[in-house]
Amino acid sequence: MLRKLVLMGIWISVSASLDAQSLKEIKAVLKQQVLREAEWAMTQDPVTVTAQTSPRSSGGKHDFFSEGDYWWPDPQNPDGPYIQKDGMTNPDNFVAHRIAMIRFSRVVGALASAYKITKDDRYVHQIIRHCRAWFCDTATLMNPHLLYAQAISGRVTGRGIGIIDTIHLIEVVLGLMAVEDSRAADATVLRISREWFRDYLSWLTTHQYGQDEMNATNNHGTCWVMQVAAFAKFTGDDRLTSFCKNRFREVLVPQQLADDGSFPLELKRTKPYGYSIFNLDAMATICQLLSTKKESLWNYTLPDGRSMRKAVAFLYPYLNDKSQWPYAKDVMYWDEWPVAQPSLLFAAKAYRQKEYFNTWKKLDHAPVVDEVIRNLPVRNPLLYFGLN
Repeated sequence: MLRKLVLMGIWISVSASLDAQSLKEIKAVLKQQVLREAEWAMTQDPVTVTAQTSPRSSGGKHDFFSEGDYWWPDPQNPDGPYIQKDGMTNPDNFVAHRIAMIRFSRVVGALASAYKITKDDRYVHQIIRHCRAWFCDTATLMNPHLLYAQAISGRVTGRGIGIIDTIHLIEVVLGLMAVEDSRAADATVLRISREWFRDYLSWLTTHQYGQDEMNATNNHGTCWVMQVAAFAKFTGDDRLTSFCKNRFREVLVPQQLADDGSFPLELKRTKPYGYSIFNLDAMATICQLLSTKKESLWNYTLPDGRSMRKAVAFLYPYLNDKSQWPYAKDVMYWDEWPVAQPSLLFAAKAYRQKEYFNTWKKLDHAPVVDEVIRNLPVRNPLLYFGLN
């Protein structure tokens, strides 16, 4: 028994050493990029949903509004309801609030990552300034709901699938968690921000739009779990954290993953490559957020063998060499993927797969195409380590 305990102790020590080494390697890859992005973020003033409005919104000044990307005026009835062109983005639809939220996420994520590297409080002061504008200041704050997201002109004032837009708040809450130890972390802003996310979680889990998004059987259902998991971690909601773990095991993996590790519902889309990547990234982020040493979602396997390990193994060859992709090309943004996908990094650490890490390392870590940035839920991976 003593020998077993000694051996276990050696393994724990070796494992911890490997974890420390891998994190050191990740920081080495990202450090200069993080510091450059943080210097940009230091120059940015807060811009919230109150900065721009749309006459097509049914909400007020403080309500987030966006329009469905793939909806266009009907050539046969220009003043009538919009019609869908799946995969084809209409550049004239209102997305200013989404752009502002993505910018907010980039600012906080970069600053928090830089703080994790340097412990420089000036980054924290800037984070607090932006969070105060979004969550605290009554003149500029956003209301904690998405009643008017992904509206369709002439059809609906908002939809449950619009909830996917707030995946960009994940790195905001992780950023706040990363800087809580700083003397510059304003306790009032932190408290009110947590209250905001408690209110938003209540809306996400009780409103019909939230229920619709939770029950979506494709990447939308995955992204509901991903963001609820992050927000529940920030607010300390253990009940919702457990719910998300169970949802991953009992719904997401069984419903979405095929025997070969692919996501059939994503492969049916007009952007099968991009959507497959996006859904794998979201699944991997859930595993990274919720796995602990005692309970790893990375190693969860259904009786028939389906698992995250199989999902990563299916897509990895096509992330490493896109020319091998055997399915249809995406109708838009085919050339822009892949970038440094978080699924590669998180899986490299979880499964100790150096080849995943090397592929992640060589890919683009600073994409500039708006559509890529929008569909890259993890832009600051340093924030996802040390959570559990």
